[in-house]
Amino acid sequence: MASRVDHHEYDYLFKIVLIGDSGVGKSNILSRFTRNEFCLESKSTIGVEFATRTLQIDGKTVKAQIWDTAGQERYRAITSAYYRGAVGAFIVYDITKRQTFDNVQRWLRELRDHADSNIVLMMAGNKSDLNHLRAVAEQDGQALAEKEGLSFLETSALEASNIERAFQTVLTEIYHIMNKKALAAEEAAATLPGQGTTININDASGNMKKGCCST
Repeated sequence: MASRVDHHEYDYLFKIVLIGDSGVGKSNILSRFTRNEFCLESKSTIGVEFATRTLQIDGKTVKAQIWDTAGQERYRAITSAYYRGAVGAFIVYDITKRQTFDNVQRWLRELRDHADSNIVLMMAGNKSDLNHLRAVAEQDGQALAEKEGLSFLETSALEASNIERAFQTVLTEIYHIMNKKALAAEEAAATLPGQGTTININDASGNMKKGCCST
């Protein structure tokens, strides 16, 4: 029986995008986190796919809507529109292919051109299970992440290594940012003479529901 869709199922809805070159494992990171599945025969994503997963952060129900953008150059024009409204992003490279790591800077530029400036970023060096084929040292990933102000983890969708941790890190950081915004909005409303307590905390990126802030 189909379950009834109820907007009260969650307190927050966060849109996360996965970007990076084709073949780095974005689709398997998505399926591992949302369905705990891995497919060795996964085909290149065409356009955009997304999946969701609901989890608890600080007692609140957070629904993560994760978008898997095609890495191929010819789809770049399609996917750039999907950065809109994203509050988090994973920039994924393959530790066995140096070129995918070298292209991280280009993906970062694109992200900064199209996404909100406050977006929470995580760089993931995927396929850590293929350590014997490694072409990018973990220290290189760490150094680039520090230089660019990104969180960083090496992951393996195959072995489910650090996938959960990576998403938990990003989603928790987004949640804390949103909480601060909500509190600031409440404080601002409280200082306005003659104003009610109902405020709209729906920002331009549309990642939080409109309504009354109740404790």
